[in-house]
Amino acid sequence: MAERTPDRRPRARSAVVPLPGAGDGLRALRVLPSGRSLAIGFAIVAVGVGLYALARFTPMFAVQRIEVEGAPPDVAAHVRAALEPLEGTSLLQLKGSAVERALGPLTDVSTASYDRAFPHTLRVIVKPETPVAVARRGADAWLVSGDGRVISSVPLGTRRTLPRVWLGGSADPEPGSALTDHPAVRAVRALARAQRSHFAQRVLFVRFREHDLTFVLSSGLELRLGDLRALRLKLAVATQVLPQLVQNGGYAYLDVSVPGRPVAGSNSQVSG
Repeated sequence: MAERTPDRRPRARSAVVPLPGAGDGLRALRVLPSGRSLAIGFAIVAVGVGLYALARFTPMFAVQRIEVEGAPPDVAAHVRAALEPLEGTSLLQLKGSAVERALGPLTDVSTASYDRAFPHTLRVIVKPETPVAVARRGADAWLVSGDGRVISSVPLGTRRTLPRVWLGGSADPEPGSALTDHPAVRAVRALARAQRSHFAQRVLFVRFREHDLTFVLSSGLELRLGDLRALRLKLAVATQVLPQLVQNGGYAYLDVSVPGRPVAGSNSQVSG
């Protein structure tokens, strides 16, 4: 019997080659949420929207208390009175424009911001307008801020620690508006710069004529500053010199209009 020789031809191999995109649909179907998951998700969203609407349009978070920070008692009282109409408004419904409209007419408030302190408190942080002078005309007087804004009228003889600035013209300033007397505005701004420079001498009143600024101090001595240029340097020089003049006595003025060459004299009328 003839011996059978083994078949050495290569056998065909079979393999499954995945086609691009085949099975993607099945995988996509597997990652899609089930109907039950979708129903639960929609229910959670609906409950959240309902709770928000309930909190927004019901007294749940209504304003019941107004706290004012950063202001003295009289200014804080004005702020609370101005914001009183907002009591009962939901903190979620409260808009910044409503707060701005309420505080806009207050001339003793420079800037203000607010915060919601849940559940029932509106917290307002106030920067009060700081008066630097009392503007005078005849028997009338007004508090004025450092940028020349009129804060309010005041009784004559009050606020004695503030310097006096005399107004020209005839039109009375209106609270909330700016001074229109340009020399007075320059004098007020000079006082504000002196305040920021921590000038320690008390100023009784200010004169400003044709680029000639003069502080009349509580000691009676005149501090002549010239124009408004290099005002901080002039005030620094005056701070160094004035204590010696006051201690020695007999001086009527100190002229620091040229800060590198201060001049003091006993005669208020400079001659020669």
